[in-house]
Amino acid sequence: MRITSGHARRIGRLFPGSRDDKFQFNIPVMRSPVEQISAAPIAHLHYYEEYRLATWHPQGVVDDELIDRLVELVESEEVIAKGPFNRFVDLTGITNIRLQFGHAFRIAQRRRANYPWREPIKSAFFCTWPIGYGFARMYESLMSGGPIHVRAFRTREAAAEWLGVPVDVLLPEA
Repeated sequence: MRITSGHARRIGRLFPGSRDDKFQFNIPVMRSPVEQISAAPIAHLHYYEEYRLATWHPQGVVDDELIDRLVELVESEEVIAKGPFNRFVDLTGITNIRLQFGHAFRIAQRRRANYPWREPIKSAFFCTWPIGYGFARMYESLMSGGPIHVRAFRTREAAAEWLGVPVDVLLPEA
């Protein structure tokens, strides 16, 4: 883990004297021998009308820019959608996380403020490695009490049961 100069004042005041947006995670996950340098495009994003479910299986590096582009895409889809839809994110294809700590807080605040439907929806995050699962749990905590119910899962089967869909729908395309 690399913490940029200045560190952060969050996390129980363990890093005093600086701003939240200076705390950055740069964590390689060692999943592949070749580390990807640039952010992955918003690929592997699918919508299943019969289940009212959007799935995303990101690959490679996840950074603030990619998350911003994904949030913009989801928000635009919410505007044109005929109703609310659930979401599933599979973090097992990630090779590196490059997110500024304060960015997660801003995204959660934005999602809570901009969600257009009154009906609550579910957003499931699946990850088997500890760092990704930790990020998903952090986001779950930040979103608690809002109309977007977020849960982190260590098994696809548990996520499928919570979402009310067959497990096959949550598998990445071959």
